[in-house]
Amino acid sequence: MSERRDPLLNYRYRVEIDGLVVAGFSEVTGLGSEIETEEFKEGGTGFVHRLPAGFKQSNIVLKKGMGLSTDLIEWYQEVVKALRFGKPIPKSPNLYISLIDGEGRERVRFRITAAYPVKWSGPELKGSGSDVAIETIELVHEGMVVV
Repeated sequence: MSERRDPLLNYRYRVEIDGLVVAGFSEVTGLGSEIETEEFKEGGTGFVHRLPAGFKQSNIVLKKGMGLSTDLIEWYQEVVKALRFGKPIPKSPNLYISLIDGEGRERVRFRITAAYPVKWSGPELKGSGSDVAIETIELVHEGMVVV
């Protein structure tokens, strides 16, 4: 009889940026890619062909509770500074997002290459609130593969 394989749970994951495990991300979205198509109508029949025209990667969005570390906003500010002075954009050589099973083993690992931030958002501050202060960073990248 084969081993039971439960689906992986969406709250067990790990994020590594440049080999460092970055803890505390409360949400990761944008693990996706899309093949774009264009339509070509066949003459005389009206049949429409949908042909591949390219592909695009979704932006990766990372959210985490804001603490004393300013690493994410500093990375964003480095990109802004590079753009301002016409220097190369500081890209992360590799960003890894791993799904972890119930026993703590890494089961699926996504490698995102040449990522850099295009948007940083600070927390929403409310005098009457008691929620965790969340910072968000949005990254573009040159590719994502399962390794």
